Amino acid sequence: MPNLLRPLTPVEARVLGVLVEKERTVPDTYPLSLNALVAGCNQKTSRSPLMEASDADVQAALDELRSLSLVVESSGGRVMRYAHNLPRMLGVPTESAAIVATLMLRGPQTPGELRINTERLHRFADISSLEAYLAELASRPAGALVVELPRSPGARENRWAHLLCGAPAPADAGQAATPGMTCGDEDRVAALEARVARLEDAIAALRTPR
Repeated sequence: MPNLLRPLTPVEARVLGVLVEKERTVPDTYPLSLNALVAGCNQKTSRSPLMEASDADVQAALDELRSLSLVVESSGGRVMRYAHNLPRMLGVPTESAAIVATLMLRGPQTPGELRINTERLHRFADISSLEAYLAELASRPAGALVVELPRSPGARENRWAHLLCGAPAPADAGQAATPGMTCGDEDRVAALEARVARLEDAIAALRTPR
């Protein structure tokens, strides 16, 4: 268990992941308002599992994350806004924060999928670079933040999961690869999802009041 007081709930992990993501993808609207956070939690792309969190759900998660010092408030404008404090509280660099956030937002992934899906947060030079950060996150003296899952039947690569919500559920650990999909197919799907997510972030930035 990482150096937190307790495991996070799924909504808390989603909120924290959204804050890390949006800091990099829509910096002009960061810190985020409650409305922007709810929209980010309930996105239909770049999220697994899909979620239908209410304003009350997200506000309760924010209150808990603030008590853990993982989120801070910013009250400079017309509405309360929120920023994450993940790298400092967990003692990890921004590269590692990008990996953990992407795992919180999208669930277990192979290194190849992670490299594509983290691109908007941090561009890793190659798979080896990303795998080095995964190995470091898995062997931290303060507590592992990620774990390599057993290879699923039919899969060519092992997947990795985050540990901020505790050990992955058996359904996550044993989820099989989609029949008929190759590693190349999965990479292409991940790249298309990343492109759609970039477009959604651009639209959200235009709609969000400054």
